[in-house]
Amino acid sequence: MKLSKSDKQLARPVGAERPAPPVHVAIIMDGNGRWAKARMLPRTEGHRQGIEAARRTIEAAADLGVGYVTLYGFSSENWKRPTTEVNYLMGLLRYYLRNETAQLHQNGVRIRIIGDRAKLDPDLVALIDKVEADTAGNKRLQLIVALSYGSRSEIAGAARRIAEQVRAGTLAPEAITENSFADHLATAGIPDPDLVIRTSGEQRLSNFLLWQSAYAELVFTDVLWPDFTKADLEEAVREFHRRERRYGAAAG
Repeated sequence: MKLSKSDKQLARPVGAERPAPPVHVAIIMDGNGRWAKARMLPRTEGHRQGIEAARRTIEAAADLGVGYVTLYGFSSENWKRPTTEVNYLMGLLRYYLRNETAQLHQNGVRIRIIGDRAKLDPDLVALIDKVEADTAGNKRLQLIVALSYGSRSEIAGAARRIAEQVRAGTLAPEAITENSFADHLATAGIPDPDLVIRTSGEQRLSNFLLWQSAYAELVFTDVLWPDFTKADLEEAVREFHRRERRYGAAAG
């Protein structure tokens, strides 16, 4: 279902309990380039404003009681973009990790990075390792950033590791289950997303958490990512609560 800013909000009686928030919200942050183009600004400014939107969204998710937020920061396909743009994005990531971690740590946010680190510069990998270690004990919210990430590659990697265990004789084929397979994914130990949001009006997953999103509710909004606000997140969560999640069972 496509959700626009004009959709009416659900009325809630005064004194009524607020529904429990989704445990895990995953977001495909799309529209930085179009935001910049509409304002006749360089794409880099769109990405910079996208960082501001990420900051707002993390704070809003924590205020709503969401336990996990996964942001699609940089896909495996994004390496095909112009070198200058890729370098700028990596620089933004370095800046964010160096300058935002202290505040996130103070606010009880644990940071985890998933994706192919082999393609990242060594200094960035070292910075990621430090940030993950420094925030490992935080419990308020887990922030997962998908960086150099592609879901098909992730699934193939999990299958390869399982095959290697079977070949080595440490795993019996009949012991392979959905749960054991999930334990070999980059998101092992992280609950599957309840809600996946994509901004900018596009309506596809773009190789993002394909296994994990099997039963997620999908919400598409026309809002470009740099314009995404707490109100937009709340609106997506309201739409989530409108849905009846049956996980394949018949309607009641």
